[in-house]
Amino acid sequence: MPENMSAETLLEQEYLPTRAKILEIAATLDRVARGDERLSSDPRVKQLRSALEMLLDDQSDRAARIQLLFSRPYDENWSDTLHMPKR
Repeated sequence: MPENMSAETLLEQEYLPTRAKILEIAATLDRVARGDERLSSDPRVKQLRSALEMLLDDQSDRAARIQLLFSRPYDENWSDTLHMPKR
């Protein structure tokens, strides 16, 4: 948030776009649920549910924690694992 923007101004500016994103997520989860019951145990669905729980908690740094949830663990041999050319 820019230094001179109040939380109220930010909320006013971002409320409708944020509401639209939440509705989009809800619609996607509804379509997945209607599409195949077996997907409820899919690790990706579980990961999405964990991220939504993080959104609702009162802890700070939600964005950072959710980013870590969706990130791969660090692999010091990542260039070999991803078959990157040697320099």
